[in-house]
Amino acid sequence: MPFACGLDFGTSNSTMGMVSTGGAPRLLPLEADNPTIPSVLFFSFEDDLVHFGRAGVAEYVAGVEGRLLRSLKSVLGTALIGETTRIKVRSLGFLEILGIFIAEIKRRGEVQLGGPIDSVVVGRPVHFVDDDSQADRNAENQLREAVRAQGFAHIDFQYEPIAAALDYERQAEREQLALIVDLGGGTSDFSVVRVGPDLAGKPDRSDDILATAGVHVGGTDFDRLLSMAEVMPELGLGTTTRDGKRHLPTAPYYDLSTWHRINRLYTAKTLRDLRSTRREAQQAERVDQMIAVVEGRQGHRLIGAVEAVKIALSDVDAIEFDYRQGAVEIATPITIAQLSEAIAGSVGRIADTIGATLTLAGINAAQIDSVIMTGGSTQLPVIGRTLASYFPGANMVRTDVLGSVGLGLALDARRKFGRGVA
Repeated sequence: MPFACGLDFGTSNSTMGMVSTGGAPRLLPLEADNPTIPSVLFFSFEDDLVHFGRAGVAEYVAGVEGRLLRSLKSVLGTALIGETTRIKVRSLGFLEILGIFIAEIKRRGEVQLGGPIDSVVVGRPVHFVDDDSQADRNAENQLREAVRAQGFAHIDFQYEPIAAALDYERQAEREQLALIVDLGGGTSDFSVVRVGPDLAGKPDRSDDILATAGVHVGGTDFDRLLSMAEVMPELGLGTTTRDGKRHLPTAPYYDLSTWHRINRLYTAKTLRDLRSTRREAQQAERVDQMIAVVEGRQGHRLIGAVEAVKIALSDVDAIEFDYRQGAVEIATPITIAQLSEAIAGSVGRIADTIGATLTLAGINAAQIDSVIMTGGSTQLPVIGRTLASYFPGANMVRTDVLGSVGLGLALDARRKFGRGVA
């Protein structure tokens, strides 16, 4: 019999979950022994193969000529979904590229299980696109189309924070009111849910979901904001022309700091524009560094170094950003205070959305028993402080930050399709 699974296709990382016949969910190892696989494709121009996940990142970092694509989930529901990117002599649409990645996850899952997977519950953010219901519907339909094209016959969706709640419920000892905080790579989602051991077996949990809300802010936004605040100035952002009358154009720096927009820079026109900017720049040597990054197609490597600093600042108060690649040399200290300042506006939007979620649920913060945190960005100190100040009386629970959604989706797939793993 074909298998059913839960698929957490994330902006930064993806997982596939299954439920055993004993009822316990597990994540399938999708890359060596790892239950997570970075949502990355690298189209190698040297061996004409597509490399996925960590292997794709390794090819790119090693300097293999090719095209790296990441954060593809971020283009769903936007105008970018209709664009194409050049892969040697081919032009591939982003929806087609997204399908290539999903097909590879399905293939790897079927290898692990020794049989076909035909049914799937796919995780989705509460809002793919903020304040645009039509774009949000378009995004879900686009993801459904990409999933169906890979051979899944039965497809359902579940909100990612609800999936995290289903996973947490396995350890809940009493009925409680929980706020699920899911801060992923591309979105932040929140749900107020009743959870408890006596509720887990209910076939319909709609009455237990008091409210859901979300905002299009996530870890990749934090990367962009940190890059724009502390790294892009080293390449000329914020400097002026020689006459002091104009600041240099910000658009190329924004694209270089945004994961899914980086490949847009790799055109002859961009280089012409940057060279023209350099001729007018007061600090031409900084623009030279920017040109070297674009000429060497180092964008993903550079923003990856920014991401690494962001992650490191979860454990230390300060770190040296030290990037050296070819003609590009960037060295500047970055502190946790600078990171907190850079992302303060986005953290404020997250706090506002939490407040809106409570309002939708008709409750106040004091009524929340537990705050269930999932998603890598919940590990940032500023996020932890914000949640602790908002819910001083709640139990703060850290789940498997990268795996809980996939595990919950597996439980939902078992409930909806009635199949487990022998």
